[in-house]
Amino acid sequence: MTSFSLKRSLMGFMRPLQKSSLFVAVIALLLCTISCKNYVIPIESFKNQMENTNSSNSEIVTVNNPLANGTITYSANNIDQIIVKDKEGNTKILANSPSIEMRVTHKNGKRFHMYFDTVILENDTLKGGRSRFVQSLRRELPLDSIVKIEVQDGGKKFKYQTQ
Repeated sequence: MTSFSLKRSLMGFMRPLQKSSLFVAVIALLLCTISCKNYVIPIESFKNQMENTNSSNSEIVTVNNPLANGTITYSANNIDQIIVKDKEGNTKILANSPSIEMRVTHKNGKRFHMYFDTVILENDTLKGGRSRFVQSLRRELPLDSIVKIEVQDGGKKFKYQTQ
């Protein structure tokens, strides 16, 4: 086989790879643009927004169970709206809902996930639920050990049920 014919056969082999790579790149770009938006809550803003949340003024809520028929009942904070910053630093207001997820970055670099509507602040300790299905899975972190708080609507199909 001459070098010309080898090169020609390699080019024929590469064309489908180039098309599939382009397809994957387009899909990845599309997913990035329509995926869940992440927002940041500055620590001081979070503290101000959560100042009236504690276990004594939480309310019992019921949400649908998107994985099976039935509902899930748990204790939720009394926050209606969340003041956040987008990646450009613009202030936005998100409605609190059972699908809002919170990611907290500890000063040691570890990240912890919770559902925002379960989060309360008691004695400068952030407390929140890690699971809708196993209510005993809770996390407690001192507020002064947190360096970043992010929230996003996880797109899960949890909805508050009216009673």
